Amino acid sequence: MPEEIGEDCKLQEMFHKALELLPILWTKAGYLEEAITAYRRALIKPWNLDPERLAGVQKSLACTLLYSGVEASLPPQLQVWGPTTPKNNTEEAILLLLILMKKVALNQIKWDSEVMDHLSYALSVIGQFELLANHFEQALPGLYGRAERWYLLALCYSACGQNEEALNLLKKVAGCSEAKNKPHFLSFLLGAKLCSLDTVHAHEGIEFSRKAIDLVSDQCEHFMGQAHKFLGVCYSGAARASISDSERTVFQRESLNSLNHAALNGKGDPEVMFSLGLENAVQRNLDAAFSYTMKYSDMVAGSSGHGWKLLALVVSAEQRFNDAEAIVDFALDEAGRRDQLELLRLKAVLQIAQEHPKQAIETYRMLLASVQAQRNSKAKNFEQGRTFDPEAILERNLEKEAWRDLAAIYTKLSLWPDAEICINKAKLIEFYSPQSWHTTGTLFEAQSKHKEALISFSVSLSIEPDYVPSIVSTAEVLMKLGTGSLPIARSFLMNALRLEPTNHEAWLNLGMLSKMEGSLQQAAEFFQAAYELRLSAPVQSFV
Repeated sequence: MPEEIGEDCKLQEMFHKALELLPILWTKAGYLEEAITAYRRALIKPWNLDPERLAGVQKSLACTLLYSGVEASLPPQLQVWGPTTPKNNTEEAILLLLILMKKVALNQIKWDSEVMDHLSYALSVIGQFELLANHFEQALPGLYGRAERWYLLALCYSACGQNEEALNLLKKVAGCSEAKNKPHFLSFLLGAKLCSLDTVHAHEGIEFSRKAIDLVSDQCEHFMGQAHKFLGVCYSGAARASISDSERTVFQRESLNSLNHAALNGKGDPEVMFSLGLENAVQRNLDAAFSYTMKYSDMVAGSSGHGWKLLALVVSAEQRFNDAEAIVDFALDEAGRRDQLELLRLKAVLQIAQEHPKQAIETYRMLLASVQAQRNSKAKNFEQGRTFDPEAILERNLEKEAWRDLAAIYTKLSLWPDAEICINKAKLIEFYSPQSWHTTGTLFEAQSKHKEALISFSVSLSIEPDYVPSIVSTAEVLMKLGTGSLPIARSFLMNALRLEPTNHEAWLNLGMLSKMEGSLQQAAEFFQAAYELRLSAPVQSFV
């Protein structure tokens, strides 16, 4: 603007108003690219706009870039930052919003909650949840209440996979320091959800869920259903972690009661049906599990990979391996790529159960080739913006499990060198893995190297003391070493059954041990229990 035109001149005010209205008119007319160009023109020229009005134009441009659906890259004359120039609408919008947040921090403009809302959306789209958490932490005191700030930070940390940090923040909301303040319902609900993902926090999840149920009104059926669903899942986790039979029975009963209550309140929620199917499967109520899993598949129109997986596992628990494999083959055509990898491994395990090792090896080859192809693709199109990639973690775990499963196949075929190569491949991915060391011990045991097997099983248990397969295998080796080790073997087996009462291999070995000790009646009872549990055992664990 010419210097002779003063700030009190009406012409300047009219011109500024025109700068604001022109992109709005282009937007109303449907010419979004022209609107973006008009916004940019208003920002790159020195029009003497006051800070609040300039901030308004910047916010409007950021919103248009984020939500217009039109990709409008910067023209060459504006690409003045070299490699740091925004490459797309989202990056340009984030840059504008970060500039606005800096102005707020410097008290150059007033706080605008909409700017934070738009920044939250933009950073969530590109997976920059830790950066978003930093901005919530940097927000000036008084803009958010303590409980709300902790809740928003917990959302960010849980989104980037840091569930422990998120739970620590939510525990503050439920702690004594907030007892005098109004309870924050959403924090309790999020806490219950995060606790339902890990059995270690099952008891804390029960407390979070109960607090949420106490706060929600009877009229809000959706939230009531969600709270009862998480309560049921947490009871299920507490039952699996319990070492007392009576306590486990109580928790299992409460789990089904809560999930049934959730089904009544949250009608139409497919996840409740899935949880009911899973819990009934864990309790070996296979008919009910099959019914609920079918309801879940109908509700999601067969588009859920983990629904198909549960259905195949339930059918495999009925010892119908051919039908289970047919379900997996059908699911492979319907599922997304992420679910396909898990289903491929399940298919291989089903082929092993049917004693088709060559087919299983070929299936594992396809799985590993698919993982490697995806890794190569990501290496060529590396996304620096995504700090947490759950798909990459899943692929890594599946690759590790595939190598272990292959080692087990080669061990059964007495192909020791091939089995050892596969175990070493698994250990390269994660050396301190109880499963990998257990597989190593199984290989040594198959070669009658009992001392080396005991060492490997001991390493496995030193990493995870409650890893049941290694506890059972240790007892098996001790039984082979002579009668002097039988009392120790019995203690290992009793510990395994305390942790996993439905483990048929533990019951079988306990029967063999009793037979070696001469307790034939007791051995017969243990063999009967092992036989009945084996008839309802899935090819993979339900959970």
